[in-house]
Amino acid sequence: MGGGGFRGGGMKLGVGGMLVLIVLSYVFKTDLVTPITGGSGLGAPVPTAEQAPLNDPAEERMVQFVSVVLDSAQATWARQMSRYRPARLVLFRDATPTACGTGQSASGPFYCPGDEKVYIDLSFFDQLHRQFGAPGDFAQAYVVAHEIGHHVQNVLGTEQQVRRLQQENPRAKNALSVAMELQADCYAGVWAHDAARARMLEPGDLEEGLGAAAAVGDDRLQQMAGGRVQRESFTHGSSADRQQWFRRGFEQGDAGACDTFAAMR
Repeated sequence: MGGGGFRGGGMKLGVGGMLVLIVLSYVFKTDLVTPITGGSGLGAPVPTAEQAPLNDPAEERMVQFVSVVLDSAQATWARQMSRYRPARLVLFRDATPTACGTGQSASGPFYCPGDEKVYIDLSFFDQLHRQFGAPGDFAQAYVVAHEIGHHVQNVLGTEQQVRRLQQENPRAKNALSVAMELQADCYAGVWAHDAARARMLEPGDLEEGLGAAAAVGDDRLQQMAGGRVQRESFTHGSSADRQQWFRRGFEQGDAGACDTFAAMR
């Protein structure tokens, strides 16, 4: 979270310092995080990630970071939803089997409702920085929180309703997809609001999240591909729309403010 911090036990620790503690805990096989966080559950990663064996020590740091964000995001929704059930995280390279078919790194991070897992190829974060111009830890956190937003939709039944409506009205398929993606952006903002109240963020973090939302807007991607912007072909929403709904969730801190489908009526 780009210089942001976790707070616990009466002291504030920057995210860089938190990650150093996590890595040292891994190296020395000793929990150095809980004494700082006061056992808040936001600092140490929970065992909800599955990943291929890692050979790069630098990648271990990213695995731990993603797990911390996952833990925090799921804690937010567990507080907001009495029937929330945790998703699982799968980190992979190149390709991996899923209940939704073969997942490939080229498709970017995704959520599979069939097995309720979030799939992330960690190379995407480097791509987000270098190719899409959205650097920073909080840009990466936004990606994780967005995918957990899709899990929230699955738990609430929104995902199933949208798939049914898309089958009944194929002409509205793209518009419904955009509404679902923008709602996941808004849900990511709800988590960011919660994180800010917990004093986990510092100046600049919100801008990193907004930058990531803009970087993956359909219009931006179409322009990068050298084509013209075609709104009728959008499946995720424009950069402006993605920023707008992420900010709305951040400012309101309430899932009830994320009715992106109302704009279609």
